[in-house]
Amino acid sequence: MDFQVVTLNYVPGKKIVKNFGSTFGIVVRSRGIGGNIVAGLRSLFGGEIKEYSEMLSEAREHAIQRLVENAKNLGANAVVDMRFDSSDIGRTMTEVVAYGTAVLVEDDSSKPQNVSLR
Repeated sequence: MDFQVVTLNYVPGKKIVKNFGSTFGIVVRSRGIGGNIVAGLRSLFGGEIKEYSEMLSEAREHAIQRLVENAKNLGANAVVDMRFDSSDIGRTMTEVVAYGTAVLVEDDSSKPQNVSLR
């Protein structure tokens, strides 16, 4: 089984056999001066500011990678109840945090798997 990260408080078809507690991944990003200038010009006309959207999307992916690394170091093979949070640091930086609960899951043999209802 690959490492699983879910926003649910359980992993479908699995049972939680050990809870390692909270885990997180933090990334702080700043747009370069060129990106800030372009974004500033775009903000004058309204609409999406693609430079910031791309930066935040990349920051979320990086935060998830760090979350998974931290959870694996605890001995987990899944993270449940994963969430994001973000905040500004000063006027030029953004912090993105992915957090959740690191757990060890295994197949839940008490539930039938792949049952057809036909």
